[in-house]
Amino acid sequence: MRTTRNITVAALAAAAVALGASACSAPSDVSSSGGKKEDSSAPLTVAASPTPHGAILNFVKDKLAAKEGLTLEVREFNDYNLPNKVTEDGQVDANFFQHKPFLDTYNQKNGTHIVPVVNVAIEPLGVYSKKVKKLSELTAGNTVSVPNDPSNEGRALKLLADNGVITLKKGVGSDAKLTDVEDNKGIKLTELEAGQIAPRLADVDAAVINGNFAIGAQLKPSTDALALEKAENNPYANFLAVKKGNEDDPRVKKLAKLLNSPEVKKFIEDKYKDGSVIPAFGTPKS
Repeated sequence: MRTTRNITVAALAAAAVALGASACSAPSDVSSSGGKKEDSSAPLTVAASPTPHGAILNFVKDKLAAKEGLTLEVREFNDYNLPNKVTEDGQVDANFFQHKPFLDTYNQKNGTHIVPVVNVAIEPLGVYSKKVKKLSELTAGNTVSVPNDPSNEGRALKLLADNGVITLKKGVGSDAKLTDVEDNKGIKLTELEAGQIAPRLADVDAAVINGNFAIGAQLKPSTDALALEKAENNPYANFLAVKKGNEDDPRVKKLAKLLNSPEVKKFIEDKYKDGSVIPAFGTPKS
C-alpha cells in the first residue's frame, strides 16, 4: 500500500509539472502592443450613435462588408460616454461617434486609452428654436441650451459668439467655457447632456444641437438651423476609434478601408443632401 501511494503522489506531481509547462507555453491572447488579439474571422462589434454613425455602419454591413470577408455588428448608443467605456472594457471592438477634442478630454478625465483610426464625416453644429425665427430675436431673459461636455460646449459657445448672441473674452475660441463668456447680453445659458438637448428644445428659447442628434430629432440643418457651423476647415471630423493596441487588428483595417471608400462617400452625399453630414476622409491629426 505504501509503495502504491508513493507512486501515485509522484505521478500527480509529474502531471502538475507538465500542466504548468504547457500553460506557460500556451499562446498569449495579448499582443506585444498590449491590445487583445482577435480572431480575424470573428465579428467586429462597433458602438455607434444611431444617426448618422449607425446608418453609415449599417450601410457598410449590408452592402460592402461581405466582399471584404468582414462580419460587422453595430450596437447603437444614445449616449456620449458609454461607447468609449465599452470600448475600453473590451465589450466592443471599436466605436464611431466622436471627434478628437471630445476623445482627448474623455481619455484625460477617465484614464482611458482610446485612439482614432480613420476620419469619416463631419456633422456641423446648429442653433435651433421653436420660438424664434432669427437669432436677433433672442433677448435678455431668454434661455439657450448648450452641450455640457467640454469640447462640444466650446464649439457651441463659439457658434453663438460668431452669430452675435454672446460675446467671448478676447482670444477665446472653440475651447471656450461658460466662464469665458464676457457678455451674455442677459441670455441664460444652460448646460445639458448633448443627447437631451433636442428632445427638450421646446422647453427653451433656442439650443445648440449636435448634427447627429438634430437629424435624429427630424430637424433639417440646412433649413431648420438659425445658424450652422461651417464645415470648411472644420477640425471636428468624427472617426472610427479603438483601444490602443488594436489599431492593427485586420478587421479594423478592413472597416477603416470601407469607411473611406467611394461607396460610403456616395452614400453620405445621397442620404444627407442637406449638408448635415459631410464626408471627411483621411488620417486623424495627432
